[in-house]
Amino acid sequence: MEFSELDSTFLPDEADDTQPALLFIPDISGFTRFMHENKIKYSRNLIADLLETIIEANIINLEVCEIQGDAILFYKMGPPPTIEEMVNQCKQIFLDFQNYLKIMERDGSLLGTHLSENKLTLKIVAHYGRISVTQIRSYTKLMGMDVILAHRLLKNNIEGSEYVLLSEGYLKTQKPEAVEKCFEWTQLREGSTEYEHMGRVRYKYAFLTPLRLLVTDPEVEHNRNHYPNTFSLEVKVQAPLDLVARIIRNYRLKPAWMQGMKTAQYDISKSDRSGTYCKCEMEKGGCIEIQTLQFKAFADKVEYIEKITNFKMFPNALLFLNAQAAGPHATLLTLEFHYSRVSVGDYFYDSFGRKKMRDLMGKSLKRLKELCEQVRSNMKTK
Repeated sequence: MEFSELDSTFLPDEADDTQPALLFIPDISGFTRFMHENKIKYSRNLIADLLETIIEANIINLEVCEIQGDAILFYKMGPPPTIEEMVNQCKQIFLDFQNYLKIMERDGSLLGTHLSENKLTLKIVAHYGRISVTQIRSYTKLMGMDVILAHRLLKNNIEGSEYVLLSEGYLKTQKPEAVEKCFEWTQLREGSTEYEHMGRVRYKYAFLTPLRLLVTDPEVEHNRNHYPNTFSLEVKVQAPLDLVARIIRNYRLKPAWMQGMKTAQYDISKSDRSGTYCKCEMEKGGCIEIQTLQFKAFADKVEYIEKITNFKMFPNALLFLNAQAAGPHATLLTLEFHYSRVSVGDYFYDSFGRKKMRDLMGKSLKRLKELCEQVRSNMKTK
């Protein structure tokens, strides 16, 4: 279907102050039902975490305008992002959102027991038009017919609750062949809805459901049979188990012992939660992301698991740190590195890649031992 010429309401007027901008709204489907069926003091924390997860998944530098209950209004002034950037942004938000729900279900919290009964998911609307930006005290307010239209598009004729909707205004900025290519993983459909005072608005949409095949299954992630054991390193640390456990969980101390890491950025209020992300800047450039998958503490041992993404050589890896008490003031620390898939040939990774990663992790484990023992020494002298 070829879209007609852009409506005159989208065009600039010499007398107005509108500017071209992308309006991007992820909306949590099932929010009202979930709040109604669960105690407010528990559900509000989960919803807050989910909204933060959406904000943290922003990879195309969108600005947050406001949070509206179960939705977030993002915007970006200037030229629109490419369709490839748009699709990647939608995928990132959807997968991060669903992965967080999986982790909460696995942890067996009070909320986790109810998540499987509720269908919390996401619908995303993207529209490109012209807006006015007004500053009211410290608040930024977006105004204009296109802002109203973007919100109206959340109420449409689509039968389903997890999809991305691209408005006519956005699609006009992209080449049709590029749009079709970027949606080869699902089916791109045509739709339209009649709105009061706006007439019939056309759009294209695609269900996000096929992406569920990529959602992390926490139980599978922790099963070593699904992640080949590339190597295991072991060292004895002259420090008690509880101290070692605190240090390996502390994101702030990560650059102090992880070889090649320059800085670590994370939400300090969530540093002890499963599912917490940490963005790490590397000394040689680039960033990796670390996510806490599991922390289990027993009387004489600790199991800690992290997922590492954006490693160029190992794009999807797990780091196991197992600490076993070896007396009142000593700990046997084991580091295991696992990966499930690679980007290029197996030969490369079985030789150069494996050797380089083993060397990096070996140096990291040595630095971790030295850090733990230094901290213990400092505590003893106080």
